[in-house]
Amino acid sequence: MRLFVAVEIENNDVLKNVTKFRDAVVSCSKGRGIKGVEDENIHLTLRFIGEVPDDYVPYISECVARAKEFTKFQIRIEGVGAFPSVGRPRVLWVGITEGFDKLRSIRDRLEECLKRYAEPDREEFVPHITVGRVKGSYDPICLKNVVSSYENILFGFTQVSKVKLKRSILRPEGPVYMDVTVIDLKDG
Repeated sequence: MRLFVAVEIENNDVLKNVTKFRDAVVSCSKGRGIKGVEDENIHLTLRFIGEVPDDYVPYISECVARAKEFTKFQIRIEGVGAFPSVGRPRVLWVGITEGFDKLRSIRDRLEECLKRYAEPDREEFVPHITVGRVKGSYDPICLKNVVSSYENILFGFTQVSKVKLKRSILRPEGPVYMDVTVIDLKDG
């Protein structure tokens, strides 16, 4: 089973702002050169786990349950960018400028437990919300203009009240994400 741990954008107005940026980015595609993330799949990945045997799922769910020790908090969604760079984009994203430390604390707490069931994550944790992936041709001037016009935009604030273990089923038309475990954070 292919798994990851995520938080979702709980504020619908913020989600609408994020999807406007996604749509602007996708408009720079030539054909299907930039694939936008579907509205229902937009999230912030705390930890990509990958393929694991089905019998690991209960143990991984127990690891994710450690998040219930944390109190609900807000994140500020602001700014945009691309990995590895706007000049050579593979992934287009929206940034997190506040709440970063709390996200990292939850991730670190999960990581202590997850290392028994998943390959170590070799990437530095950079909280972001992926909105598109470059799969082919696009207009580089259009993309640079869109990114620079959204560079300092505040998309808004959203509460983080749940951490989810999600299953990813890959299909040619796009992935399907399903909740496996949902953990509610404590009231502050």
